[in-house]
Amino acid sequence: MNTMQVLKAMANETRMEILTLLLRHNYCVRALANELDFSEATISQHLKILREAGLLIGEKRGYFMHYDVEKTALIELAREIEALAGIEREGCHPKLRSDCPVELKPSCHKKGTCDEETIEFCHGKEADRE
Repeated sequence: MNTMQVLKAMANETRMEILTLLLRHNYCVRALANELDFSEATISQHLKILREAGLLIGEKRGYFMHYDVEKTALIELAREIEALAGIEREGCHPKLRSDCPVELKPSCHKKGTCDEETIEFCHGKEADRE
């Protein structure tokens, strides 16, 4: 799964409405167009983006293609987001970075005790100096 492609596909309000409808029931293009009050061409373009992102599966029924959400893609995305949310914040450790210009001082990690060079390196030139 290409996470960025999935997120971009889901970032559109109409595509999210389509996904929500398709999670409740499978639809063909015409039914989605009627439900959302868009042209079939517009719905087809949105469906194409969702299919390319791996979010939809289609099943041919007679003359019509009916669409369903590929729930495994949503589950995988949810796992990736959960893993992202679980990343722990690390303290500023300039000595551990190979490009660090300063020596690590034991007191540096206590609020208000970093020297100016460390503050600028770890937090940027416009860092809050409280």
